[in-house]
Formats: sequence, structure tokens, C-alpha cells
Amino acid sequence: MSPRAPYESELTWLSTRALAALITSGEISAREALTDHLARIDAVNPALNAIVTRDDERAYERADRADAGLASGEAPGPLHGVPLTHKESTDTAGLRTTRGSPLLLDNVPTKDALIIARLRAAGVVTTGKSNVPEFTAGSHTFNPVFGTTVNPYDTTRSAAGSSGGAAAAIAAGIQASGDGSDMGGSLRTPGSFNNIVGMRPSNGRIPHALPSDPWQWLAQPGFLARTVSDVALLMSVACGPAARAPQSIQKPGSVFDRPELSEPDRHEPGSGLAGLRVGFSTDLGGLIPVDRAVADIVDATATTFADAGAHVDDEFPRLGEADEVFRVQRALDFAADYHDVVRNHPDRVKEAVVRNTEMGLALTGDEIVTAREARTRLLASVEDFFSQHDLLVLTTSQVVPFDASIEYPAQIEGTPMRDYLEWMRAATIISATGCPAVSVPAGFTPDGLPVGIQLVAAPGKDVELLLAAQAFEELTGHHTRRPQL
Repeated sequence: MSPRAPYESELTWLSTRALAALITSGEISAREALTDHLARIDAVNPALNAIVTRDDERAYERADRADAGLASGEAPGPLHGVPLTHKESTDTAGLRTTRGSPLLLDNVPTKDALIIARLRAAGVVTTGKSNVPEFTAGSHTFNPVFGTTVNPYDTTRSAAGSSGGAAAAIAAGIQASGDGSDMGGSLRTPGSFNNIVGMRPSNGRIPHALPSDPWQWLAQPGFLARTVSDVALLMSVACGPAARAPQSIQKPGSVFDRPELSEPDRHEPGSGLAGLRVGFSTDLGGLIPVDRAVADIVDATATTFADAGAHVDDEFPRLGEADEVFRVQRALDFAADYHDVVRNHPDRVKEAVVRNTEMGLALTGDEIVTAREARTRLLASVEDFFSQHDLLVLTTSQVVPFDASIEYPAQIEGTPMRDYLEWMRAATIISATGCPAVSVPAGFTPDGLPVGIQLVAAPGKDVELLLAAQAFEELTGHHTRRPQL
């Protein structure tokens, strides 16, 4: 007897927009959508380990309230009744948040993080949590509490991280979109590895608000989805200024409610690329090593942009100092977040977390000042580039999804990786610039492994970035290729 296929229904591969519309119109109930969502988790999650905490009972209570509210005439939110899991490291009121650490097994936040609060206010039905690396350190999702998350396109391979659980769940049809966060590629790299869209927004677009560090800028909350349109939908409900968030961008989330993004079928595919000035470089002029299999796919996308009417050249900003900016700021952020835990439990914390925290605590004033000066020069270089260009296009991940049994690749095209950050520099370098960036599916290797390209825009140009990403998505259609679980 042949193995039974994983549970699928007519809802499994719907977009978030389409599912929300069905629920709001009354064609299906929130309870029915939830039942379908949980059945899909039951069917495919044992092979992936993407969803690590379930909240079924309370989810049904939320779904029933959503149905009752709609029946009584309450105005539905844009995500009314849509079932969604959240990134494990993001605070969810009343739902365990361990950050993948044995030290936080009993941690149950009393308040939602801002991004979660806004999703719930828009109507989301929270159903559980998706896996992360321990304390979100690294771009491969494994930890001593929940184990390793693997890739739906090849379950021997990594789903990347730190939003790897969310990315694998989305790629596998558990949900169409989801929240995450990105310091050094934690939305973009999982996007590339799982053939979905992963966007890191501009600082302040989804604000950092008290009681978290309101001055944080390197790590950004954001979203993953199977389509650019769904990323835009979630951005529309999660963005906008917040109280006690001094770096807020003073524009509402409604700026993402563009007809081109919400109704992409109403215009000519790819028309959004015509006339764009695109700087294109697979490896930033040799600054980063790139696997040949990745480079072949990324190189070929230059023709896609040119054929669609974009003006493509090989220029890019000077980014040589981005490594120093990223590493110093990351170390400072780790020291701020984890100094107590590392000081009190050094033998019970992932070695990379200990190392980064100790680096932050050991930084001298001179080193911090030097990095701040480098960041200023980096900003000038970025501004000079975007005064003449609309987009920078480059590789998202320098490698294809790698063996899930290792922590990170030891080398790329013969270049040894000195630590677990080195192999993801295509993402970390862009993080240091403060630019919004999005990974979009770009194709597959002969072995069937996904590869993404990274589109980068000037700070604050998030909407324009998504419009370009959607135009590329429309032309290529790579996002429609599903994993064979």
C-alpha cells in the first residue's frame, strides 16, 4: 500500500487575503478555517518540526468568538478569523515563550509584543508558536528544547533561521504568512531556503516600543509569506507609529494598501519594473563568496529585470565597513539582552550566545566610536547609491539549504567560514545599512533546492520595494512551486 498523502484541502494553499475574504463573507467560518489549519499541522509537522507549541483549546475559543462577532454584525478586521502561529521568541500573552532555551521553559509573558498585539487586533486567531534557534542566535533553527526544524523541499536540509519554523510552516501549507524578526537575515535567509518571501522593513516601520529597547535598530520585526501581496497585507496592519516608540515612522500602515499590491491581477505582469534603475551584483564585487549553484540562478535574474524594462548596471554602494558595523552592534545588543543569563548560567547557554555577549561586554569606547563612524560613512555611501538608483539586487543566501545535521557551512567555494555569521554576510551586510530588504524566490538548483534574490531599497522606501518585488514575482512565478511532502 502506498503512503497516505498529507492532509490537504481547498484551503491549504490559499493566500491570507483569500482566506480572510472567505471568512469575512461567511463562506466558511473561522472554526472551519482553524480545523483545517490544525489538520495540516497534524499531517506535515511531524516531518518538519516547524510548530513547537500548540494552543488548540484557546484557539477554538477565539475562533468561536470571531464567528459570533461576525454574526452579530461587528465590523471584521482585515485578518478576521485567520489562524496563525507566531515566532517562538516573540512575546505572546498567556502562551509560553522559551526562546529555545531550557532556562525559559516556564516563561509565560503577560503582554503581547507590539507586532502580535496588532495582528490580534486585526483579527488573527493565535494557534501556537514556531521554532527558533536558541535565543535566536544563528540562521539554522535548532535548540535543546525543541530540536531541529527541517526544510519542506528536502527534509535532510536546513530551513535556515532564526524564523525557520515560521518559514517551513508557510512553505508547507500550514499557513500562508506569518510574523518573524530579522537581525542578520532571519527573515530573508529562511525566505530563500523555503521558496517564500521574507521582508526586513526599515527601522521604525514596525516600531520598537517600551518595555523593549525603543532605540534598537539592528533587529527588525517583519513578515514572511508565500506572496508579496500577503506581506503587504500584514505590513498594513502591523505598521504605524506607536506610543513610547521614539523611532516610529510617522506614517500609518495604510500606506501598504496599494491596489497594485492588494489586486496584482489587475495590471500587466512585471510592469512595475519598467524604468527602474537597478544596481546588480551577485557578490558585491567579490566582497562575499557565493556558491556556484546560487550564483548561476542569481546571475540569470539580471536578464529578467532588463527584459522588463529596468535599467540595469553593475554599480553598488561601498559596503566594506558593514561587517564591522554589524558585528559591533550585534555584540552590544547581545550584551544588553543576555548579560545576566550568560553571567549566571554560562554552561547552560549556547556557545555562540556566550561568545557574542562576552564580545559586547569587552568592547572598548574606542571600538564603539570607530564602529559608529563607520556606520556614518556607510549611510553616506548608501545615500549616494540610491540618489542614482531605485534598487540594489544581490544574493540573499550565499549557499543553498545545507545539511540540517551541521550548525553552519564550513566553507563556500573553498573559502573557509571563520564562524557562524560568516556564511550569511550577504544578509548581515545589508542589515548594517539600515535599508529595507526583501528576499523573493528566484529559482531552483538542479537538485530542487530553492534560491532567492535580495532586493534592497533606500531607507523608508518599503512600499516601493514591495512593488518591485511583486513585479519580479509575477514575471517568474517561482513561488508557485510547492514542496512534495
